[in-house]
Amino acid sequence: MPADRTAYQPGLLGRGFLRLLGLVPVLLAALLGHAFGWLAWKLDRRRRHIVRTNLALCFPGLDERARDDLMRRHFLAFGRALMTALAVGAGSRARLYRTVMVEGRQHYDEALAKGRGVILYAPHFTALEIGGLRITAERPMLAMYREPRRHLVHWGVHRNRTRFGLELIEREANMRRVIRQLSEGRPFYYLPDIDPGASGSYEFVPFFGIPAATVIAVSRLAKLANALVIPCITRETGLGRYTATLYPPVEGVPGENPTADAVLLNRWLENEVRKTPEQYFWIHRRFKTRPAGEPSPYEQRTQPS
Repeated sequence: MPADRTAYQPGLLGRGFLRLLGLVPVLLAALLGHAFGWLAWKLDRRRRHIVRTNLALCFPGLDERARDDLMRRHFLAFGRALMTALAVGAGSRARLYRTVMVEGRQHYDEALAKGRGVILYAPHFTALEIGGLRITAERPMLAMYREPRRHLVHWGVHRNRTRFGLELIEREANMRRVIRQLSEGRPFYYLPDIDPGASGSYEFVPFFGIPAATVIAVSRLAKLANALVIPCITRETGLGRYTATLYPPVEGVPGENPTADAVLLNRWLENEVRKTPEQYFWIHRRFKTRPAGEPSPYEQRTQPS
């Protein structure tokens, strides 16, 4: 059963900071996030190593200077999106609507009007949280989650997710509940592109040519719930401005082979990442789980003296 969430709440100072973010102009929150991202780029050696490793694997054709510039821009985009998400999540619905535009809503509306379930396939771009807030403010959705970590940012993000109608289900929960609600017309905001860990259920599917442990449940869920898979990507379009784009349903998904569906979806995602590579979530150790006998690319080996 879920842990007592009061144990995860930060102190008065932390909660006061989050409330303050809900009052400051979004532009100022974005500038604070830019500064936060710059500090993280300068000071967080561990995450720099993760990002540098991911970029080397996925963009081998870039020279080191180009990859380092892309890494810097990624940290800045991540910081801006994080602070903006906390600010609009703690603010009013009207401010959220002013900050985030929605494109392609007709694909979403048409599917629901036809009585089909909808899985919003939402990969980890830096503005994932902002797009989720905006879309769920129009129509309540369902999403899976892990218990927040014991620090301010994770607690704030977790709290903000539920303000506008998002229902959270623990990842370990029985999936029959998800299937039932999908079948009843409640959209499912699905985050597909994380490493599930050695204990998860996955197949190794290419992502930028690298075998990546990939959860293939989206195809099975879509088939069981008679649902369409509609990609949703939120991108930064200006300082403190974002657009959540809903794409046409992915043709051929679900098919007869869930692994083949995962290959198709990863290939689609690669094309979208290439459009704005600095806004993909390179901080995540996407290639942590490896085939048997293959070491993690994130292991830092000490150099001989």
